Amino acid sequence: MAFKQASRRDTWAEVRLDCIKYNIRMTLQQFHSDVSLMAMVKADGYGHGAVETAKAAIEAGAEFLGVALLDEALELRDEGIEAPILVLGRTNPEDALIAAQKDIRLTAFQKEWLEEAESYIKGTARLNVHIKVDTGMGRFGMAEEEEIEEFMGVLRHCCSLHPEGLYTHFATADSKKTEFFERQYSCFLDNIRLVKDHIGEVEYIHCGNSAASLRFPERCFNMVRIGISMYGLPPSKEIIDDIPFTLQPAFSLHSRIVQIKEVPQGQNIGYGQAYITTEKEWIATIPIGYADGWYRQHASKGAEVLVDGVRVPIVGRICMDQLMVRLPEYRPVGTKVTMVGSQNQETISAVEVAERLDTIPYEIPCMISKRVPRIYVS
Repeated sequence: MAFKQASRRDTWAEVRLDCIKYNIRMTLQQFHSDVSLMAMVKADGYGHGAVETAKAAIEAGAEFLGVALLDEALELRDEGIEAPILVLGRTNPEDALIAAQKDIRLTAFQKEWLEEAESYIKGTARLNVHIKVDTGMGRFGMAEEEEIEEFMGVLRHCCSLHPEGLYTHFATADSKKTEFFERQYSCFLDNIRLVKDHIGEVEYIHCGNSAASLRFPERCFNMVRIGISMYGLPPSKEIIDDIPFTLQPAFSLHSRIVQIKEVPQGQNIGYGQAYITTEKEWIATIPIGYADGWYRQHASKGAEVLVDGVRVPIVGRICMDQLMVRLPEYRPVGTKVTMVGSQNQETISAVEVAERLDTIPYEIPCMISKRVPRIYVS
């Protein structure tokens, strides 16, 4: 069964909701039943569509949803999603009241933020907060013992703020080298003891991103945060062999031939005379370009696409709305073209595309713009 946003385009992305559910269910099988799973749906569900992927994740057993921004959480609430949501980025303290009213959890790591947030709520509601400690990522969170103690001293006097969770984030869980991971984990254990000494037990302790959850399930406490692996992509190529089950990619990108012409030798194709035909060639125009997130670098890095299960090269420069490919023979208008995904026995994976662009698989679905409609297959 498939359903999609209203669109008349010949370019679309397919999102396999059954693959998302499979990846979540297989992840949950690695843990005891008392471990909760937070499905990360920030950045519009890593480009897959936040609302539909959130619903699929909840159906598969996710108890929490994770986002980066309060606006992302409010979008989910507006769509009728009632599951607990944690905002992992910093939220302005003046927005603490609306978060409390919408039952949205916020991340807290500054004592001044606690005081300001408390002043906006003024006992009219209760805001669940998750305390963020920095064990070596160098991003959000408290790193020094004195800083944490001062934070706890303020938190104890905030009647509107309830410390529901404590968490950190690993910088190298997706690396074969584990020394820094071990250092961060040890630091987190110290942080847990320190927090417990000041305010007692918190309900949720979490540190397991996709890589840590799949590689070190025994070190993930009672909640894991699944991001990239939920969508069927490995956190890094380096640890693919360490993943205990085969991830099923949920995202694929497709278009169709909208024009086909036989071009003589010596003919320019596209801007800047970047490609000149060397013989009589079949050139097809495909309606996807850099405004859709299929960037110009693909062509300069020797990108191929699939047509009838055959790899064919992009030729010339990618335009804002189109690109051109060279075909071995005539193919009719309307023929399906795949940029990411499979045709017949051939596959161009997001991992391959990421390597082509010298980046990580996370970026590939995220870079595809919202003007490319998502078709959801369940």
